[in-house]
Amino acid sequence: MSAVLHTSGLAKRYGRVVAVDGIDLDVRAGDVYGFLGANGSGKTTTVRMLLGLVTPTRGEVELLGERMPRAARRVLPRVGALIEGPAFHGHLSGPANLSLLDAAGPGGTRRTRRRRIADVLDQVGLGGVARRPVRAYSLGMRQRLGLGAALLRRPELLVLDEPTNGLDPQGITEIRGLLLDLNRTGTTVFLSSHLLAEVEQLCTRVGVLDRGRLVLRDELAGLTAPTGATVVDTPAPERVRAVLDGRVLSVDGGRVLVRGEDPAEVNARLVAAGVPVFGLAVDRPSLEQVVLAAARTSADRVDAPGRRR
Repeated sequence: MSAVLHTSGLAKRYGRVVAVDGIDLDVRAGDVYGFLGANGSGKTTTVRMLLGLVTPTRGEVELLGERMPRAARRVLPRVGALIEGPAFHGHLSGPANLSLLDAAGPGGTRRTRRRRIADVLDQVGLGGVARRPVRAYSLGMRQRLGLGAALLRRPELLVLDEPTNGLDPQGITEIRGLLLDLNRTGTTVFLSSHLLAEVEQLCTRVGVLDRGRLVLRDELAGLTAPTGATVVDTPAPERVRAVLDGRVLSVDGGRVLVRGEDPAEVNARLVAAGVPVFGLAVDRPSLEQVVLAAARTSADRVDAPGRRR
């Protein structure tokens, strides 16, 4: 599958501070790619370099098969982007703001442009309120409008930095559904976020950034695959240990981790021995556990001499 976003040794230094440290990204056509990291880890700086808004200290960026920022004029019209808080003219309505942005777009009649803007506003849930001046919009509404601006040109690649910022749970669910629909119709999505639970429900591949370093990148399904163990919820953990001698990996209150990934087999043995069981589940790590483990591993490394953050 072809790469739509590729970086090699991408780095950014501000004086003696290393914001991004030699990262290699590979986002393929059809991906919903989660670019994860805590606030301050270098995510937004990376996104700005991808789009040619910040010049890398070193390294290379390719978007849609072309070198950035050299090919920006050809490439960026095919890319939709929402970075940090979107800036709009507060005294103008949502449609008027999008009309100004669309004026630099691919053309078309005034009627087709109005229709395209109306369709985008409906997509992002602003169809009924968009004619208010933007200064009357909530933070979540402004975020929706920013996403609408990113969708105006029906992009091949959508680059989003914290797109659900300011949204309530219903809004987050709606935007998740919209992004999945766009991906199903051919749009590749690159999503920068610190909301791990949201990414876990949305993304197919992830990269984890920690203090400017890319410490992990893989298929999400592989990272959160079953561990080969079963979690037993029981009020009698010591009896579980006695019955399954040698198979108990850990005990945390009433949560017992047992070697073996067939809950039915574990349950049959415990029930036959009269051990009360409240619940069983195949053990698999959450994305949060995976990310925290990768960050801990990164923190344990010894930095090179002279390195400054």
